[in-house]
Amino acid sequence: MNAPSSAMTAPANIQPHAIALLRVSLGVMALAHGLLKVFVFTLPGTVGYFESLGLPGFLAYLTILGELGGGLALILGIYTRWVSLAMIPLLLGATSIHLGNGWMFSNEGGGWEFPLFWTVALLVQAGLGSGSFSLGRFFR
Repeated sequence: MNAPSSAMTAPANIQPHAIALLRVSLGVMALAHGLLKVFVFTLPGTVGYFESLGLPGFLAYLTILGELGGGLALILGIYTRWVSLAMIPLLLGATSIHLGNGWMFSNEGGGWEFPLFWTVALLVQAGLGSGSFSLGRFFR
């Protein structure tokens, strides 16, 4: 079998930027979800929702903290591997909450396709590291 032509492979110098794009995208999504819980659903509303699911209310605060702090850390590229891994339990929890709503996230109550994909993307990010434009190099 022949090796792929150079026209079909991306230049090696693009890979760190692609990794950074994934990292920043995951961070923006996490930050947006945390801010949604604070400013739209409000803290008491989010706590009430968690409690309505049978979860302790303090988990709402931990989730918001994880989304805001984790999102900022990912955007900045600080401890990317560890932050990505630390956020996976949040997304697995969201996946389990949405399991009864079916696969599609457009279903009533939101399905589990989006949180599961987000979980996998965080796992991939943990494997890839920070990529380019990362402040993580200052925290070694």
